[in-house]
Amino acid sequence: MSTGLCLGSALAGLKLETKWAVDLNSFACKSLKYNHPKTEVRNEKAEDFLALLKEWAILCDKYVHSNDSDVAEPVEEEEDDEPLGKDEFVVEKLLEICYGGTGRKNGIHFKVQWKGYGPEEDTWEPIENLSDCPLKIKEFVQEGYRRNILPQPGQVDVICGGPPCQGISGFNRFRNRDNPLEDEKNQQMVTYMDIVSYLQPKFVLMENVVDILKFADGYLGRYALSRLVSLNYQARLGMMVAGCYGLPQFRMRVFLWGALPTMVLPKYPLPTHDVVVRGGAPNAFSQSIVAYDETQRPTLKKALLLGDAISDLPKVDNYQPHEVIEYGGQPKTDFQRYIRLSRKDMLDYSFGDATCPEEGKLLDHQPLRLNQDDYDRVQQIPIKKGANFRDLPGVKVGANNIVEWDPEVERVYLKSGKPLVPDYAMSFIKGRSPKPFGRLWWDETVPTVVTRAEPHNQIILHPNQGRVLTVRENARLQGFPDYYRMYGPMKEKYIQVGNAVAVPVARALGYSLGRAYQGEVDAGYDALFVLPDSFTNIGQTGARARASSVGTPAGEVVEQ
Repeated sequence: MSTGLCLGSALAGLKLETKWAVDLNSFACKSLKYNHPKTEVRNEKAEDFLALLKEWAILCDKYVHSNDSDVAEPVEEEEDDEPLGKDEFVVEKLLEICYGGTGRKNGIHFKVQWKGYGPEEDTWEPIENLSDCPLKIKEFVQEGYRRNILPQPGQVDVICGGPPCQGISGFNRFRNRDNPLEDEKNQQMVTYMDIVSYLQPKFVLMENVVDILKFADGYLGRYALSRLVSLNYQARLGMMVAGCYGLPQFRMRVFLWGALPTMVLPKYPLPTHDVVVRGGAPNAFSQSIVAYDETQRPTLKKALLLGDAISDLPKVDNYQPHEVIEYGGQPKTDFQRYIRLSRKDMLDYSFGDATCPEEGKLLDHQPLRLNQDDYDRVQQIPIKKGANFRDLPGVKVGANNIVEWDPEVERVYLKSGKPLVPDYAMSFIKGRSPKPFGRLWWDETVPTVVTRAEPHNQIILHPNQGRVLTVRENARLQGFPDYYRMYGPMKEKYIQVGNAVAVPVARALGYSLGRAYQGEVDAGYDALFVLPDSFTNIGQTGARARASSVGTPAGEVVEQ
């Protein structure tokens, strides 16, 4: 979410900086660190992060804030060149700090660099094992305090994130409808609010799926809203559709704003593109959909379609091995011209004045490599709008749009001996679904970018190529700038893209945040506002001069 928030706030004249991020997915952390090199990225559980913050405050009180602590100069120890004996270890330096973690008991641990040993010999040690090294601990804490490696209460401007609530998933047969927060899989929302309670940021922005307003009469959504209010935050809740902000994707999500009483509570930006908002919202919260009133007739931009987003990308096959390639052609649409802009033209200050090594190259334009059976199946899906497994030989559509085997056609088998049309495709959603091995088309809008790329039960085949959409094509549907690079195995890249907040939505919210942070208030008490025409102008850079050269750093907490 931070990428879009920072881009949007820059357009409003506020230079927002992502200072801290936490995520349990190690590959997501690597992607975050690459794209936000100045950010302190932590790969750990949110609850461990919160426990660490509390312990860090104690260490800072002891080694930084106490009267006998000298913060100005780092502590230096006398050099000891005596050779080490066998099985003798001396602490050279403390490198990192964490709370617990995989295979470790709860409590503070330091990553230790041992004297005379290389980095491969570094180990994590509990603080009680370092009782003979108080000066090393003091040196680390004072240096960490100077570098601001961890946020402290009152120091954070913004906390944003999307705590997962897997306990309400429709795939969970044992969902607790009476008290969803008793389900361990929903505890991340509690932890998220506990972090807010501890750090007391000026602003809070929480994103989540619409199911938090549907399941158990909106129990989790109501909890989040009431928890913010109990912490003395102003709060408001809204549902936004990605397509309404310039994407060929529907995707409705819940966004919860919070602001301290001394700050202006951000409003929700009204749609910029003409997309029909269809269903998805529970009746009790229907008034929270961010949209124009039915009586209003605003002038909006045309809805974007798949072709608007990806038609300029070069042809690749199922086995494309290169993470970085050339575009090989010019952009064809306004969206494509915008999405190809450099970091500086996007007003992205993550790299400072430095230029990314791959600037101007096409990144992550690789598809999930299908196994031979699926590849052979995909090659036989016709290149036409609406094509799917139902177009394969031996399948016919019967009454009530339910597929059945054609008794007059002998079943076809692949070279491997497996059937061309798998049984799971015929039985998916009791034979009523056209999704298995479905082909997208240029003039369509994608319902939602998901975290998987297998074509077995979703429409994800490229319109005229024999493969699934690439990571970059999916990233385009989420509005990621082309310079944004993903790290990890192929499946992990799809997960990162699918779990992200659509960048144009976050960008619009970031613009609202920038206005609120600077105290801009519209007349009246309406929770909605109209984005300026300049917001949707391709290559808009007029705000560059308005953005502060120093800026206001903002902390971000991300849990995906």
